Order: sequence, then C-alpha cells, then structure tokens
Amino acid sequence: MATMYDVPADDLIEALADELEDRLDEPDWGKFVKTGVDRELPPEQEDFWATRAASLLRKVADRGPVGVERLSTEYGGGKNGSNRYQVAPDKRADGSKNLIRTLLQQLEAEDLVETAEGEGRRITPEGRSLLDDTAGAVLEELDRPELERYA
Repeated sequence: MATMYDVPADDLIEALADELEDRLDEPDWGKFVKTGVDRELPPEQEDFWATRAASLLRKVADRGPVGVERLSTEYGGGKNGSNRYQVAPDKRADGSKNLIRTLLQQLEAEDLVETAEGEGRRITPEGRSLLDDTAGAVLEELDRPELERYA
C-alpha cells in the first residue's frame, strides 16, 4: 500500500486537488484575496482553492498536530526592503491566516481534519485514507523508473 511519502509531493497535491475540487466551495472573496502581505496580486490559478486545500491537508498529515500560526509561517515569504532602491534586506512575512483558517474549517466540515484541543489540527482516519488512496493512484499513473521499487 502506497503512502503519501512514496510519491512526489507535487504530483500528490495535483491529484488531491482534483479530488477536493468538488467537495470544497470557494468563498466569494477567494478570487480577490492575496495569499500574504508579501504578495502584490492574488493567485492566477483557476483551481487555487483546491490546490491550497490539498497542500494544507498534506502538511497537516505530515507535521500534525499543527496550528494556523505555524502554517501561516510555512506559507509566508520575503517582503521587500525599505524603499524603492531596496537598500534593506528582505523581511519575513507570514501567509494569510484567514485563508488558511477558512480552508481548515472546510476540511473539518468534510471530516478530513480534526481539532486537537490545545495542540492545533490533525488528520482524521478518513483524511489519511484519502491521502493513501490518492497516493496509490498517483503511483500507478507515474511513469518514472526511479519510483518502480515502491510499486
């Protein structure tokens, strides 16, 4: 049985996004919001909401129990320096906590993630099953010789 560690992360996230696209509803503000203060524009991907949800589900499964603060740090980036000449080095900026919190609430409603009191969020057995089943399907579809030892 393949697990999420047996397949490349980008292929797993892409397949999970296809699974979650019908299950999650993007709010009205979802297509206008930036993903952090370090960004200049909102994301241009058509399926951004499902892709970020799949990425969050994978991160919660890998690092859980994990909170919104830690996840916003992981989705952050570097904000430009002091002025237009950028003489100061980049400063660290967190990702959007509201976006992450809303996605985690939607994943909780789908019973893929649960709240661990005082510790953050962790994956449920249904979420682990979805990850493992999707990883097995991705492993079968991949045509990469270096991954054949996992099949």
